[in-house]
Amino acid sequence: MTTTTPSTTARQAAHGSPDKLKTAIGSTVGTTIENYDFLAYGTAAALYFGPLFFPGEDPVIGVLLGFLTFGIGFAMRPLGGIIGGYLGDKYGRKPVLVGALIIMGSATVLIGALPTYAQVGILAPILLTVIRIVQGLAFGAEWGGAVLMTFEHAPWKRRGRWAAIPQLGVPAGVFLANLVFLGTANLDAEWAWRLPFLLSSLLIIAGLIIRAKVSESPEFEEAKAEGRLEKNPIWTVIRDDWKTVLRVIALRLAETGGFYVIVTYLISYLTTTGLAERQTALTGLIIATALGAVTTVLWGALSDRIGRRTLYLIGCLATVAFGFPLFLMVNTGIPAFIVLVYIIGLPVIHDMLAGTQGAYFSELFSTGTRTSGASLGYQFSAAISGFIPFIAAAVAVGMGWGGVAWIYVGVGVIGLIGVAFTRETWGPKERADVDRIIASGN
Repeated sequence: MTTTTPSTTARQAAHGSPDKLKTAIGSTVGTTIENYDFLAYGTAAALYFGPLFFPGEDPVIGVLLGFLTFGIGFAMRPLGGIIGGYLGDKYGRKPVLVGALIIMGSATVLIGALPTYAQVGILAPILLTVIRIVQGLAFGAEWGGAVLMTFEHAPWKRRGRWAAIPQLGVPAGVFLANLVFLGTANLDAEWAWRLPFLLSSLLIIAGLIIRAKVSESPEFEEAKAEGRLEKNPIWTVIRDDWKTVLRVIALRLAETGGFYVIVTYLISYLTTTGLAERQTALTGLIIATALGAVTTVLWGALSDRIGRRTLYLIGCLATVAFGFPLFLMVNTGIPAFIVLVYIIGLPVIHDMLAGTQGAYFSELFSTGTRTSGASLGYQFSAAISGFIPFIAAAVAVGMGWGGVAWIYVGVGVIGLIGVAFTRETWGPKERADVDRIIASGN
C-alpha cells in the first residue's frame, strides 16, 4: 500500500502530476470526438433527417421529429452518467473513458450506414432512435471521467485552467462536425449526410491510441490505497449531496440550454425562414467554435483569479441579456450580424460558463463521489436541455421567434437561481489553504 506524505501532497498541489499534460490532451481528444459524434447528429437533424427518416407533407413535422430523436439521446445521458460515475468512482476513471469512446464511435459510424425511410420504411427511424439511445448512454459516461481526470492531475492553483481544457471538446467537436458538413454540402445528397458520420471512424482510432497512454487519476489511486473509496458512490451522492446535484443541474441549464438554441435550433430557423443560406449559418458556427478553442481555456484561467461563482454569475446575466438581441440581429438577414450572434453566443457567453464548469463542479464533491456527483448533475441537466431544439421549434410555431427568445432568457434565469444557492469553491480562503499546503513541502 502506498502512502501520501505532506511533501508528496505539496508537490501535487504546486506542480500537478507528471502526466498532467498527457492527460489533458488525451481527455480533450476524447471529448472532441464524443462531441463531434453527438453534435453531428444535431446538424444532420436540422438539415437532412426530416425528409430522409420522417417524410411527410409538412416539413416542419419532419424537423420536429428529427429534433425529438436528438433529444432522446440526451434523455439517456443521466443513465450513462450513473453507470459511468459509479464505475469511475469504484474502479477508476480511465477504463470508463476508453469504453465510452469505443461505444460512442461505433454508434456514430452505424448512423452513416443506416438505410433511409424510402429504403426500409418504418424500420429506418426505429434504428436511428435505437442508435441514438446508445450514443446517449456513452456520452453520459464520458464527461465526468474526462474532466475529472484532468482536474485531479492538475496543479491545485490552476485547476480552473486545466479543467477547462477537456471542455475544448465542445467547440472543437462542433467545429469539426460543421466543417465536415460544410465541406460535403455540394456532394451528392446521399454522401452529404453519410460521410460526416463515417469519417468518425478515423477520429476514434486516433482517440483510442492517445487515451490508452493516459495514466489513472492520482487522487483516485490515493483514495484507493488508503481505503477511502465509497462502496456505493451513487447512493452516497443521492443520500448526502442531492441538493448539490440539483444546484449543478440549474447551473448547467444556463450553459447547455442556450447552447442548443444557438447551435441546433438557430440553423434550422435561419434556413427554413429564408433569412440565410445554410453556408452562412455553418460559417458562423465554424468561426465561433474556432475562437472557442482559445476562449474556453481563458475563461477557466480567469476563474482561477476571480473565483468560479463570480464568473458564472456574469455568464448567466449575459445569457439573460442576450435572448432578444440574438433574434433581432439574425432577423436582419445580414450575414455579418448572423456571424456576430454566433460569436457572442458561443465563445463569449457559452464558453464563459463551460470553461468554469470543469473545476467548479468537481470542487463541489469529494474525491470518492466526485465522478458520480458531477456526472449526475451534468447529465440530468443534459436530459432536459437536449429537448430544447424540439421545444423551441414547437414554441416557434405558435409564438414565433419571441417564444424561443424567452426560452433562452429562461435558462439564464435558472442559472442565476443556481448561482444564488451554490457556494464559492475557489475564493481567498481556498487559495490561502493551498498556499499553506505548498509551503509545508518546502
